[in-house]
Amino acid sequence: MDEPPDAAAGHGLGIYVHVPFCARRCDYCAFATWTGIDHLSSAYVDACLMQLESAYAEGLGAAATVFFGGGTPSRLEAGELARLLGGIWRLEGAEVTVECNPEDVTAGLLRTYAEAGVNRISLGVQSLASHVLASLGRRHRPEAVPLAAASIGEVGFDSFSVDLIYGAKGETDDDWAATLEGVLGLDPPPSHVSAYALQAEPGTPLWRDLARHPDDDVQARRYEVADEVLEAAGLPWYEISNWSRPGHECRHNLNYWLQGEYLGVGCAAHSHLDGRRFWNVRTPERYMAAIASHRPAVAGEERLKPDQRVLEALELAIRTREGVETDALPDDEALAGLVARDGGRAVLTRRGRLLANEVACRLSPPVRTA
Repeated sequence: MDEPPDAAAGHGLGIYVHVPFCARRCDYCAFATWTGIDHLSSAYVDACLMQLESAYAEGLGAAATVFFGGGTPSRLEAGELARLLGGIWRLEGAEVTVECNPEDVTAGLLRTYAEAGVNRISLGVQSLASHVLASLGRRHRPEAVPLAAASIGEVGFDSFSVDLIYGAKGETDDDWAATLEGVLGLDPPPSHVSAYALQAEPGTPLWRDLARHPDDDVQARRYEVADEVLEAAGLPWYEISNWSRPGHECRHNLNYWLQGEYLGVGCAAHSHLDGRRFWNVRTPERYMAAIASHRPAVAGEERLKPDQRVLEALELAIRTREGVETDALPDDEALAGLVARDGGRAVLTRRGRLLANEVACRLSPPVRTA
């Protein structure tokens, strides 16, 4: 593929690549993922490359960040992922992340990634307790995690993140504390941790099993423990569900929270370009058929009005440690203890992060005077 005519044109652009293949669907998963279709992987990569070629022909610039998510990107044969990454124009120093399941990780797989330009691995750990993993419908065993971390260290990735989920049925306070301790004790330890409250999404096995629905109070307690432990370990929060060592924040996700521009590649992938939001058709077969027929794979789109964009920007910013301008929130008793005001910024406290939606409902654009 030809080089971009002006790499600077892509400054700040993110590219998300959706890989819909999974060996097993987790009980809580509502994402666009499928099992038993690995035979489509090569043709799917071809379709993604064709979408990218069309985007570059229309003037898309080079990417500052690339993120392979899913699904399970590590289900793709490593050479196929490398082939797809090779078709993405990137700025020098671009952040390139691949989500991996622990059981898929080997030093050989990671070396292929590194040679292709991957420099950040996000490991789907979720828990280090076997019974919690079983409750979530996960297929890996806890002992796969330190082996995966060792391979990441052996290959020498600069950034290594783990994803955790808290609040599963059967998880105790001790289980959660042990998971946090175990993750921080990995060799090498992660430079970034994402921890998400388990959600019962409609249509999933978890949704249909009321006995396994998470408890809000338990999840609040888990969050407070995570924040305290990770902060003490040198990983302060920078977004409600994300903690990192300074300089190891996920630049790709920061672009989302800063209302930046990004192209979604693959089935069900979402994009935001030139004030337009659009998303691709959900199934891989429909996506591949549209691309092969040189038709747009877009399923829908929307354009926010200027006032809607301003409010959305505030709703995204309040989730981060940078917060919003103080004037964007009323100074009333309802926000006491939820927001800290300093240096002209209003930032969520730990308790405020637990009630972030309540705070967001009170946001309004600061009034500008001439």
